[in-house]
Amino acid sequence: MTLPKGMVQAIYKDTGISQYQGNPLIEALPPILDRRQLKEGLSGQIAFRPTDIYLDGPTRIHVISQLLDNFFQPLSRHIELESKLSVMLRQGYVGRNLATGELNAHIQNGYERVMQGDLAVFRFEHVESTAKSLAFIGCSGSGKTSSLNRILATYPQSIYHETYNFTQIVFLKIDCPHDGSLKSLCHNFFREIDAVLATNYVRRYVEKRHSVETLIAVMAHIANTHAIGLLVIDEIQHLSVKHSGGAERMLNFFVTLVNEISVPVVMVGTPKARSVFELDLRSARRGAGFGAILWEPLSKPSSEQVISRTEWGAFTSRLWKYQWLTKASPDVTDEIRDTWYDLSQGIMDVVIKLFVLSQIRAVVTGVERITQSLMKKVYQDELKPIHPMIDALRSGDVTKIARYSDLTIPDVDRKILELGHLLRSNHERIDTVIKYGGNEQAIRLHNMLVDMGYVSELLEPLINRAFEDHPGLVMKDLMPLILSWYQSAEIEKTASSKPKMKTMKRADWHTLDSNDLRFLFSQSANEKAFLESLSREELLFDAQNWINSFE
Repeated sequence: MTLPKGMVQAIYKDTGISQYQGNPLIEALPPILDRRQLKEGLSGQIAFRPTDIYLDGPTRIHVISQLLDNFFQPLSRHIELESKLSVMLRQGYVGRNLATGELNAHIQNGYERVMQGDLAVFRFEHVESTAKSLAFIGCSGSGKTSSLNRILATYPQSIYHETYNFTQIVFLKIDCPHDGSLKSLCHNFFREIDAVLATNYVRRYVEKRHSVETLIAVMAHIANTHAIGLLVIDEIQHLSVKHSGGAERMLNFFVTLVNEISVPVVMVGTPKARSVFELDLRSARRGAGFGAILWEPLSKPSSEQVISRTEWGAFTSRLWKYQWLTKASPDVTDEIRDTWYDLSQGIMDVVIKLFVLSQIRAVVTGVERITQSLMKKVYQDELKPIHPMIDALRSGDVTKIARYSDLTIPDVDRKILELGHLLRSNHERIDTVIKYGGNEQAIRLHNMLVDMGYVSELLEPLINRAFEDHPGLVMKDLMPLILSWYQSAEIEKTASSKPKMKTMKRADWHTLDSNDLRFLFSQSANEKAFLESLSREELLFDAQNWINSFE
């Protein structure tokens, strides 16, 4: 039998837990992962080849950009979240055993509620709900959704039980509608079921004018008909108390989802949804809650902590290894890490995007390394929309932070395309435009000579001399003149063996290698900072101690 995409055939394995024994809906799930297996399963897969560092600039931009979607560093918070979801999913099936008829009892009760239009009606008594709810709170950009998606991806979304001719939906994730109504939320539930199983629930229920109570009853019936293991409701802050009929109605909606539908529910949102979460936490005291997880930005380590043993240290150290720059430093310095934190305030999405944009800027400008000044410049130029949020987080003022809890990140993809286009145009035009002051005829003449094979540093002075000495000549007359000069200059150049000293403007010192004293000077604010940098790099010679050693 060929199964639809995303569906797997049930294979039953003993879990080793007596409470789960003999329950096909649990035994068909993947084994419970230990800490090591979970880290391996959640880690992002990024192909890093050292040779890619030497690819051309436009190609490297594409390589660097993969970090936006593929980089993921499992932290202790991810382990905690996965553990809670794992327990919720399996415990929610304890009271819905496919083999013993408990699930059928839930299905029959749901059918009665749909037929009679009353959520309090039941056919079979003592059908216990073992479902729990979880509130998952964090500002936008903190990695809530991406973390959930990675964890849920360790499970198949649907499982076919051939023995029972039954299809189980392991998890279902829906987004709250922007109009903020409970009815639209119910409609999204039916749309997602149709997307997973290719059913026609939208046509049967959404296109008809049912009340919210009727829709919840239908949701309960469908949820148990397909044994949904976990219902994730994202962007819960979009729900409106006004559009949903009042706070009490919203409270009853969430209590019904857990207690009556018997499906574990994870509600995900920003602190703007605090009123909704507080209502649900009140329902938790009625026995339906599994607590709350506050997903805060990564905290800045204190001076007493070992940086490598902190979440911030682990996250940035691993991300720093993914650099495709020819002059990249192998280790991130404390100074850059401090600047990085100050500009991102530990919001993981900002941390990654700031790092990606800084790398691309380093490629475009030819600096080929990430420095404090470059990172600050990228923050000022590319991330202006998030400055108020970062400033609020930096201030620590709870009132200010609450205003910006729905952090939105700028269109990074568009910025990357713009930088890539700039890089290509730089390689093709910027040198010749600067050399000839925008003189289009000089630029054309230069390009023609290069195409003919005359690639030399002699071209620029010869072409400029030709236009200065003979401004009235046309292109066809200038060409043979320059070629004769070029050949004479080449003969003189060969005869002169005295090497010329290569100089570099002070403004370009920041492009030199990391161990060059001029680069270290360019990165120092003043003479004192320069001396501290030399001392830190062990480049200062202590003459007094050397003299004393002979006494």
